[in-house]
Amino acid sequence: MRAVVVADRQGGTAGAVTDVPDPQAGPGEVLLDVELSSLNYKDAMAVAGRPGILRGLPKTAGIDAVGRTPDGRTVVVTGAGLGERRDGGLAERVAVDPSWAVDVPMPFTPRHAAAIGTAGVTAALSVLRLQRLAPPPGPVLVTGAGGGVGGFAVALLAASGFEVVASTGRQDRLGDHLRRLGAAEVVPRLDAEVGKPLQSQRWAAVVDSVGGGPLVNAIAQTVPGGVVAACGLAASADLPGTVLPFILRGVTLTGIDSVAISAETRLAAWALLAEHCSPDLVDVMTERVIGMAEVPAAADEVLAGRVRGRIVVDVRR
Repeated sequence: MRAVVVADRQGGTAGAVTDVPDPQAGPGEVLLDVELSSLNYKDAMAVAGRPGILRGLPKTAGIDAVGRTPDGRTVVVTGAGLGERRDGGLAERVAVDPSWAVDVPMPFTPRHAAAIGTAGVTAALSVLRLQRLAPPPGPVLVTGAGGGVGGFAVALLAASGFEVVASTGRQDRLGDHLRRLGAAEVVPRLDAEVGKPLQSQRWAAVVDSVGGGPLVNAIAQTVPGGVVAACGLAASADLPGTVLPFILRGVTLTGIDSVAISAETRLAAWALLAEHCSPDLVDVMTERVIGMAEVPAAADEVLAGRVRGRIVVDVRR
């Protein structure tokens, strides 16, 4: 079968379309005939040979897979170690535990499910966490709003009744797009240089997919009792801040893990997505559909911040 395999190649580590043996299903696993996958930030990092994503080489990339099970169900699998600890979904077949699989919910098609993928699930988990922790009234900041997680977070938060402020470094290009998703306001990206430990109070809550200095500044601008959901590291994995917002303002920093989650949590995330994201909105979030051979070049675009929303990969092409 064909797969996007990341391996040590001449000139360094990189991903390329390769013919590989069919995977073998382990105990309790089934083989999923993959139709579609997607290109997440993690996938782009892996395909470009960035360290810290894949556990051992060679390995097939792709943390999402949409396809058919042996009993004929059309399912979507996100996270669960695919494309990290084990071979992933950028392949014609992948071995999965059936408990990871969610039947593609109405009204979505398989392509919609692939476009949502881990990005949409992560955004949904962030919104569910904010709803549970109940921040005070006020605007919710979404950083990295031009990406997949950020775009879905904007849409889900707005549909759930929050006032959303979308932060992006591409205001001129993406302002209308983000307002169409539901943003009440679009602002520049937060400064990467860390400011004062306590800054002017602006945000009742934050969904951050950026990390690093912007996350620290967002925390420093959060109101007393506010909640910050950290779910990404597009800028940096560092957290170069202080404890002052936590002990003087009672700010809560909560982490969002989209990989090792229960079947119940997966279903709750997809239920929220099905309730608040119409197929038309998912189409708006989808920049394009590509074939496997186009993945390496598209990965470079994702890492350079040139992609709006989501890229779907048709593994049959």
